[in-house]
Amino acid sequence: MTYYLAKSEPGTYSIDDLERDRQTVWDGVTNAQAVRAILAMRPGDKVFFYHSGGVSSIVGVAVVKGAGRPDPKNPKSAVADLAFACKLEPPTTLADVKGSKLFEGFALVRQSRLSTMAVPEDFVTWMHRRYPKAGI
Repeated sequence: MTYYLAKSEPGTYSIDDLERDRQTVWDGVTNAQAVRAILAMRPGDKVFFYHSGGVSSIVGVAVVKGAGRPDPKNPKSAVADLAFACKLEPPTTLADVKGSKLFEGFALVRQSRLSTMAVPEDFVTWMHRRYPKAGI
């Protein structure tokens, strides 16, 4: 299983929206590096759901239900089907991640504008320790 992180402004699409909808098509991403991450997603992979736009926190987890594939509406984009798994309480802030000084090479820290990315295994382990009952 591979882990990813996907960012969304809560006013555009939030973890509450995903919880209500139960499943969504993750789309609208055109950055080449982020598109490659979406195309690599496979069913069963997990996605940390991150609220950007001033919130800057990992607020939940989704599960990939439909593999990443080219977006039929935009040749520069890709889509994947994500299903709600859980909310994370309290959220893990970007300040928490940076403050740990453990993930300086992680794209979340290095590339603040990147919207979708693979997550390193050591970060998954760190998150699992923070939320042992979340099924991360």
